[in-house]
Parts: sequence; C-alpha cells; structure tokens
Amino acid sequence: MVDNSALEKRTLRKVSLRIIPFIFILYIVAFLDRVNIGYAALNMNQDLGITAKTLGFISGIFFIGYFIFEIPSNIFMNKFGARKWIARILITWGAAVVVTAWVQNATQLTVLRFFLGVAEAGFAPGIILYITFWFRPKERARAYALFLTAMAVSNIIGAPLSTWIMDTVSWANMPGWRWLFILEGIPAIILGIVTLFYLTDRPEDAKWLTSEEKGWLLSELSKENKENKNNKHTNLGPVLRDLKVWRLGLIYFAFVTGLYGIGLWLPTIIKAFDVTTTQVGWIAVIPYVLGGIAMIWWALRSDRLGERKMHTAIPLFLGAIGLIGAAIFGSSPIMSMIMICIATIGLYSFLGTFWSLSSATLSASAAVVGIAAINSFGNLGGFLGPYVVGYLKDSTGLMESGLYFLGIVLAIGFALVLSIKKKDVNNSKQEYFEKAAKNNVV
Repeated sequence: MVDNSALEKRTLRKVSLRIIPFIFILYIVAFLDRVNIGYAALNMNQDLGITAKTLGFISGIFFIGYFIFEIPSNIFMNKFGARKWIARILITWGAAVVVTAWVQNATQLTVLRFFLGVAEAGFAPGIILYITFWFRPKERARAYALFLTAMAVSNIIGAPLSTWIMDTVSWANMPGWRWLFILEGIPAIILGIVTLFYLTDRPEDAKWLTSEEKGWLLSELSKENKENKNNKHTNLGPVLRDLKVWRLGLIYFAFVTGLYGIGLWLPTIIKAFDVTTTQVGWIAVIPYVLGGIAMIWWALRSDRLGERKMHTAIPLFLGAIGLIGAAIFGSSPIMSMIMICIATIGLYSFLGTFWSLSSATLSASAAVVGIAAINSFGNLGGFLGPYVVGYLKDSTGLMESGLYFLGIVLAIGFALVLSIKKKDVNNSKQEYFEKAAKNNVV
C-alpha cells in the first residue's frame, strides 16, 4: 500500500528543489538588468551628455515596451511552451543589455531600453504561470514569496557588484559603465541556454520524477483544474468596469511609481554624500537588506493574523514618510539614509500583502482577469516615477523635489487603501489560496 503522505512530501521536495532555486536566480538577473542603468548613470550621463530628465525618460521607457508586449508574450509562452519561451526571453534581453555597452547617444540608449522592455515582457507573469503548472494553491504562496524575494537579493548583490565593475574594469580602453552592461548582460544569455536544457514544461514531461511521483502530482493538479473550470471564460469588460479593480490598480501604480523612482535615483542620492562609486554600492546594500528582511517578516505576520488591509496600508505610509523625510533631511547623509531605509522597508513590505488584499477583495471570477489588469496598469508607474523625478531635478536643481513627489504619490496610495471598506475584504487565508490558484500574474 502506498504511503500518500510520504509520497506527497517526497514529490513536493523534488519539485521545489528543482524549480524554485533556478527561477529565483533568473529573477535576480532580470531585476539587476532592469535597474543597473541607475548605477551606470553615475558616469554614463557625463559621457553621453544625458540630463536627469532624459535619464528618467530612458529608464521609464522600459515599462512602456513591457506593458505593450506583456499579454502577447504570455500567449506565445502558452503556444511554444515555458521552456523555449522563457529561454527566448532571457537570451534576447541579455543581448539587448550587452549591446547597450556600445551606445553613443541618448537616442540609441532609448531604443535599446524600449527593446529591453519588449524582450523581457512576460517574464515575471510567465514564471508565475509556470509555478501554477507545478504547485497546488496551498504551496503557491510560499513559492511566490521565495521568487519575489529575489528583488531584494538582486539589489543586495547588484549594488556593490555594479559599482565595483565601474571602478575597476576598464579593459580595451572602455569605461567601466560600458563593461557593466556587458558583464551583467552575459549571465542572462548563458542562463537562457541553460533553461533550454534544464526546465521542464509540464509534470508529465518530468523525467526527474518517478512514475509514481508524476502520477500523484498530476492527480492533485487535475483536481484543481476541475474545481476551476467554471472560471475559465471570465469576460474582460465587466472586470474593467469594476471600480474595485481600478482602485487596486491605482494603489499598485502608486507603489510601482515609488519603487522604481527611488530604485533608479538611489545611487545618485548616495553619490551626493561625497563618497566613491564603490562606496555607493556598499551603502546602497543597507536599505535593501532591511527591506528584504521586513518583506518576509511582514508577510508572515499578515498570514498569521489573517489581516490584509492595514498590512497593505502601513507599508505605503512608511514609504511616504521615508521619502518625504529623506527630502527634508537631504543635507544630512545619516538622517537621509535612515529615512531611505524606512521608505525601502515600507515599499518591500507592501508587495506580498497587496496581492493577498487584492485576492481577498475581488470576487473569484473577477480575480482571474482583474489581477492581470492591475499588474499591467500598475507597472506603468515604472515610467512615471523615474521620469518625473528626473524632470523635477532638472527643473529645480534639487533631488529633494523628486522625493517629495514620490512621497505624495505613496501617500495617495495609502489613502486609497484606507478607502477600502472592511466588509469588502475577506481576510481568510483559505479564500486567498482559492483565488491565488486562478491568478497567473504577480
């Protein structure tokens, strides 16, 4: 007689060890290649004659390409299979980053950043979709959390690595910021090739599972598919007319505006403290370490208490206070960094609890399309934040004006969360897991 508990434990362990570490590494490289332009800008701007406003536009144009091609990318992934399509994404975005090393002006850089967004479009939601192929709803929350923690780890690794490259690598008479793109783009290409041989599209193709393990996993996943079959044909129209979806979309838009606004300009803020480029990298690690720790602790606290609304609102409040405080204390490096740490703790703590709140607020049918719409619209904040901060810096000559703007946007997001009525939020973890099974985008 088969011991189902032992079979379950063995199968889940194999699946977790095979998939989670690998996609975690992929997302570290993805996020690093998104934000490394902020470190390159410390020297690149002068070489190419780029103003703060132009840098903000160039950085943000990534999200326009990403937004336009996100849904088509997921359609192609479903057509060609996860292994081939994720490999394609990695190889093309890695090539775009490497080619960036040879740009000669702002126009060329703008085109390549837009193409980088097109190339990477669908990666994060594609991985989230891939997780649903292998994990049941009750295991997905942990898988998502481990995957998303790569954002913090990417900055912890990337900040000192990027500045070290810029300060020490100058081969072939090329400045360090050019080598930054080459050396940080190549891993994506290599991992894309590895993906072709390492990833498995579906459980039925997994040669690394025994027939018994494969049968158990397919049986468990098929139960979920039967339970969810009535939600397959959710219409887009009614969802987009749902005010709850738009409110959540605006909340996420505010968050992304703050996240990428501070992410792009943090190296410039720290550089103003009269430190070396390498020191910028090591100082930048501090807020991200604290943010990563807070992200995990806050999500676990929210799960333990079964509360979503205030666990989503408070991080936005901290983000707003931190950024406004950084502007107020801009002349004091120590106080400014303390406030930036507070802002980063808030921004990273927001992420996990927000998606739990979204799942608890929307009906099961609305959640199928609604969360994808929220994610797509919210990511446009990645254009607004960097661009407006750069525009204000050029207009006023002060970085503080941009920080005030980001703080106000986060404060608006905080108010929008508070406006959600308590009766509209189902805080139970069971409801979250049931809806999480239907959501392919985070």
